[in-house]
Amino acid sequence: MIHAILFDLDGTLLQSDMNVFMPHYLQALTTRLAHLIPPSKLSAQLMRSTRLMMANSDPTRTNQQVFDADFYPKIGHVREEMLPILEEFYTHDFARLRDLTQPKPEARAVVQAAFARGYDVAIATQPVFPLTAVRQRLEWAGVADFPYRLVTSYENMHACKPQPAFFQEVLAVLGRSPGECLFAGDSPSDDIAPAAQLGLHTFWVTDAAPDPIDPNIPARWRGSLGDLHRLLVSGELLTEGRR
Repeated sequence: MIHAILFDLDGTLLQSDMNVFMPHYLQALTTRLAHLIPPSKLSAQLMRSTRLMMANSDPTRTNQQVFDADFYPKIGHVREEMLPILEEFYTHDFARLRDLTQPKPEARAVVQAAFARGYDVAIATQPVFPLTAVRQRLEWAGVADFPYRLVTSYENMHACKPQPAFFQEVLAVLGRSPGECLFAGDSPSDDIAPAAQLGLHTFWVTDAAPDPIDPNIPARWRGSLGDLHRLLVSGELLTEGRR
């Protein structure tokens, strides 16, 4: 039986195209730090350190620790020096990126339905941002005020999607087996395929998927957030796993 619902964030609960969002994010961050580091140098090193973080497979080091160990020595500034500036960036500049995203009308209803029916609920977003940035995007989506069992970020995770270790760590925090969990996400490669391979139930959120829909994506269900909401309230998930 399914006992936990794991939601991706960007593209799933929040309409956000990372191909659009990331260039503006990098521009805002490099502008904030331009008095210390040339923007071209900073942007290139951010991408290199992020790629290294996303390849992390060391369970003893958080994604943040992997990023920090590579990033700060390469830019020639210690973390303690940069932290007040970064806090200012995430307090003021990051918030202005909200206009690049759009809330999904069904997002709050589907999360509320999951809680109302007693599921463990987690936000299992790609953990390459600090928690403050994830919390802000949850607010933009209109779903920041729920008592999630876990919200993944680069501070608390030791792997990234689509590595199996990411999904295994989320399950370990929840204390659930794969067959007790449903993963809802929009990315076939980062969400659906690796979750299904580990044995999680999957719901592919196809709002922004190309037409026609690829029938080979290994999703147990597929459709809009509205379809997922109907699935939750119908009680069908309560019988899933008994089959």
